[in-house]
Amino acid sequence: MVRPLTRPTARRSHVPPLGVTATPGGVDVAVVATHAAAVDFCLIDVVQPDLPQDDPARYAERRVPLFGPTYGVWHGHVTGVQPGQRYGFRVHGPWNPRAGLRHNPAKLLVDPYARGLIGSLHYGPEVLGAVSRTRSQDSTTPEGRWWVADRYGEADPRDSLPFVPHSVVMPPLPAPPPLSRPRVPWADTVVYEAHVKGFTQLLEDVPEELRGTYAGLAHPAAIAHLRDLGVTSLELLPIHAIASEPRLVGHDLTNYWGYSTLGFFAPEPSYATAAAQAAGPTAVLDEVRHMVRSLHEAGIEVILDVVYNHTCEGGDDQLHLSWRGLDNPLYYLHDGNAQAALADVTGTGNTLDFRRVRVVQLALDSLRYWAEVVGVDGFRFDLAVTLGRGPYGFEPDHPFLVGLQTDPVLNNLKLIAEPWDVGPGGWRTGSFPAPMAEWNDRFRDAMRSFWLASAAAGSHGLAMDGVRDLATRLSGSADLFGHSDPPLIRGPVASVNYITAHDGFTLADLVAFDHKHNWANGEDNRDGTTNNLSWNHGIEGHGVGDDTTTEPWSAVAPLRARSQRNLLAMLLLSAGTPMLTAGDEFGRSQGGNNNAYAQDNEISWVHWDHGPAQRDLLETARFLLALRREHLALRADSFFLGTPRPGEQHADLLWFTETGTPMTPEAWNEADRRVVQMLRPGPFAADADVLLVINGRLGDLDVTMPPVLPGASAWERVWSSTWDTPTEPESEEAQDGVQRLESLSVMVVLARRD
Repeated sequence: MVRPLTRPTARRSHVPPLGVTATPGGVDVAVVATHAAAVDFCLIDVVQPDLPQDDPARYAERRVPLFGPTYGVWHGHVTGVQPGQRYGFRVHGPWNPRAGLRHNPAKLLVDPYARGLIGSLHYGPEVLGAVSRTRSQDSTTPEGRWWVADRYGEADPRDSLPFVPHSVVMPPLPAPPPLSRPRVPWADTVVYEAHVKGFTQLLEDVPEELRGTYAGLAHPAAIAHLRDLGVTSLELLPIHAIASEPRLVGHDLTNYWGYSTLGFFAPEPSYATAAAQAAGPTAVLDEVRHMVRSLHEAGIEVILDVVYNHTCEGGDDQLHLSWRGLDNPLYYLHDGNAQAALADVTGTGNTLDFRRVRVVQLALDSLRYWAEVVGVDGFRFDLAVTLGRGPYGFEPDHPFLVGLQTDPVLNNLKLIAEPWDVGPGGWRTGSFPAPMAEWNDRFRDAMRSFWLASAAAGSHGLAMDGVRDLATRLSGSADLFGHSDPPLIRGPVASVNYITAHDGFTLADLVAFDHKHNWANGEDNRDGTTNNLSWNHGIEGHGVGDDTTTEPWSAVAPLRARSQRNLLAMLLLSAGTPMLTAGDEFGRSQGGNNNAYAQDNEISWVHWDHGPAQRDLLETARFLLALRREHLALRADSFFLGTPRPGEQHADLLWFTETGTPMTPEAWNEADRRVVQMLRPGPFAADADVLLVINGRLGDLDVTMPPVLPGASAWERVWSSTWDTPTEPESEEAQDGVQRLESLSVMVVLARRD
C-alpha cells in the first residue's frame, strides 16, 4: 500500500539521488523542478489491460505529493512501491509562457532519469502543453497534418496520461560488468558506424525474430561480418529512447536515425526483440547488456552516439513530455528576452543549456550509467560544441568537458566529438581537449574534392586541386589537432577520418550522383546538403546492369568502382582513426538520398544480397584493413616530425615526386600538382616500409620510386586501385624501380625488413 505524504513546510532535508531508486520496502524519489510550486509523484496502474493505450479507462492513478524544494529538488520516500511500477510526474506552478514558465499539471511527465519506459507516444493535442491547432501542408487532405501549440497560449487542460510513455521503476542497479573491455589502443582502432535496426533487418543469416534488434546485432552472423572485415569498434547510432517529431508522424515517417531523445537513461525499446518488449523494460535492458557483452567477447568495442544537445520536445510550440513541463527555464537555452523564446543552436527547435549545473549533471550521470551498468566503451557526442557553450560561446575548458577529462569512470573511455553546431562560432574542429578525438570534416572534404569534385572539373577542362591539402590529411591533420600545451600531445589518432557517415551520401552514391535525391523525405528535396563534392562519372544514378555490359552503364561502372577503391585506400591507409560507414565496404546505395534520417525502410537498411562488383569491393576493403593491421607503419600513434626520431637514421615521413626525388617547397606550391609519393618508414626496424603512390591526373604516367631505405628489401607492389580485387592481374608485370600508374589511381608498395 502506498502511504501518501503531506506537503511539508520548506525545511532542508536529505535529498536522494535524482530519479526513482528502488530500496527495501519502497522507492526514493527525486526530481529537479526549481520553479515549481508543487510536484506530485504519480503511480499508474493498468486496471483494464484489454483496452487500447489511449483509453483513459485503462488506467488508475494515485498521486503522492513530494517534499521540497530542497535546492530546487522535490523528493521523498514512498513505501510499498515495487520494481515494474509505472509512474510519472505532475508539476504545479505558474503558467506564464512569456516568462518561459510552462507548468501544466494536466500533463504527465517522463522522469528525466527513468531507466525504463513503456508505451508509445500518441500524437495529438493532448501531448502539447498549450492550446493547439492543426497544421497542414495541404489543407484539403488529411496527409501531412500535425498539431502545433500556440506558443504563448493558455494551458491545455486535457490529461496526457493515456497518450504518453510511462516511466517504470527498475530493480536495484545490477553490479557493474567485469573489466572485460577490449581496450583497443587508439592507433589500432577502426570505427564502424551502424544502426542497430538497419544493420541486421535484411540479414538472412540472422533468425527472423532477431533481425533489426539488439539481439540480432549480438548474433554470430552479424559479429562474424565485423570480425572478418577487420573493424575493432562498433559505433551505434543513438539507442537512447526516442520520440519522432510531429511533422514526421504527420507524413507517416519516423526519426529513423534516433537523434530525438526522450530518455537519456532508458534504451529505445523498439530495437529489442518482441519477447523482450513484452517482458518489459528490465528485459530490454538485459538484451542491450547481452549485446555489449557478446561484442566484447568477440574483441569489439561498443561506442554510443549520444545526443545531449537537445531533446525530442522540439520548439516551444511542440511536445510537452518531460523537461519542458518540469523546468523549462532551467533545461532549455533561452534568448534572454522579456518575451521568452528558445535559443536554437542545434537546428532542432530547442537546445539544452549547458551553462546550467543540473544539465551538466544530467549528461554526466547518464554517461556514467551507460559506461558502468551497460558496459559500453565510449561515446560520440552529437553537436558537441553545444555541450561546451558558456556565456560567451564555446569554451574548451567548459565544466562539462573538464568533467569528461577528470571523471574516473569516463576519462579512460573513447570520447569522440562532432566538433560543430549551427550557432555562432559553431565550427570548432581541432578545438576539443585531450583525450577527446573529433570527426574530421576537413579530411572528408579533402578526399572527396581531390578524387571526385576536382576530377569532375578536370574532365570538363577546368582547374583541379593540387596535393597539398590531400597530403596534410593523409599525414594526420597536425594543422588541426597539433595545437595543445605542450604541442602535438593529441597525436593523429585524435582525427577521426571519414569519407561518409550516416548523414550524407553513401560511398556508392558519392560516385553515382551529382545531386541529392531526397524526395522521399517529404520536404520537396530542400533538406540535406548541396555541398556533396560528388561525381556521377558522366551519368546520374544507378541503373539496372550497372556492373554488366549493359549500355550506358558499362562505360561508367569501372570508373566508379575505381573511385570507391581510391577513397577506401585514403580512409584506411591514412594516419588517424578511420571510420567506415556500414555498407560502404560493399557499395550500399540509398538511391541518392543524402539525408535519410526519416527512412526506416529499405532506403536506409543494409542490403546483403551482393552482386559480383559488391563482393569484389568487400574483398578489397578486407584486404586494406588487413594491410593496416599487419604493418605498424600504417598505424601512427604520434604526429610525424619530418625528422629522424631518437634511435632512427631517417625521417619518420618522406615525400617524393613522380621522378623519385624529394618534394621541395617549389613542388609543394605547384597548384596543378596531382602526383605524389608518401613513404612511411616502419618505426624501429618494423616489418616493412610503406610507400603510397598517388596519381590524381586524368592521364597515365610512369613513376620512378625512391631508393629503398637502408636495411629494406626491394620494392614490392602489393595493391593497386586499378585492380578489381586485391589479387594482381596476371596481365600486369611489376617493373623494378619504375611503375606505370594509370589515371586516377593509388598504388601501395612495400619494402620489407628482415
